[in-house]
Amino acid sequence: MTLQIGAVAPDFEAETTEGKIKFHDWIGDHWALLFSHPKDFTPVCTTELGALARLKPEFDKRGVKLIGLSVDPVDKHAKWSEDIKETQGAAPNYPLIGDTDFNVSKLYDMLPAATSGDANVRTAADNQTVRNVFVIGPDKKIKLVLVYPMTTGRNFQEILRVIDSLQLTAKHRVATPADWKQGDDVIIAGSVSDDEAKTIYPQGWKAPKPYLRIVPQPK
Repeated sequence: MTLQIGAVAPDFEAETTEGKIKFHDWIGDHWALLFSHPKDFTPVCTTELGALARLKPEFDKRGVKLIGLSVDPVDKHAKWSEDIKETQGAAPNYPLIGDTDFNVSKLYDMLPAATSGDANVRTAADNQTVRNVFVIGPDKKIKLVLVYPMTTGRNFQEILRVIDSLQLTAKHRVATPADWKQGDDVIIAGSVSDDEAKTIYPQGWKAPKPYLRIVPQPK
């Protein structure tokens, strides 16, 4: 059963490039982005880890902690980081989990529960399903799940856009339309009655249909 939005993100203890962590304690009262990789020294993942390192200040501004995972040991991650810095201009500036026992990959339904053996002899193709992105809220619940194939690099600008929407809609009773970005109009949530909406938005709203009530983005 795939982990669903709204489910509590499984807690775990793991070794990372920044020491041992207990995941829920590590998140604390922040948001978190957990993103996974099938193998170290793989080409697409190399570009992704570098891109995320360069974008880390944008995630910091949003109170989002970053953590990566690969089904390889931590010492390999450290060597891979050197290649990432050389080729991408930035080394990972966030922890990378060494998931050699497949514990986290199995907890997050990225590998079958029966997976076992030596992580070092498994190929990227063996672990190709370890390509998920999870956005987790301060309440430790999963807010977003994205799954990418090995041949398609992740769009972290899109992930930032989604986080902006998640944080806005967690604070205000609104939803964001297709292709929304910061500053665009939003939609009054369906859970808000017209009577409630009149008190929240006394200036009114545009309604091309009764169920489609459009207002400026709340501050």
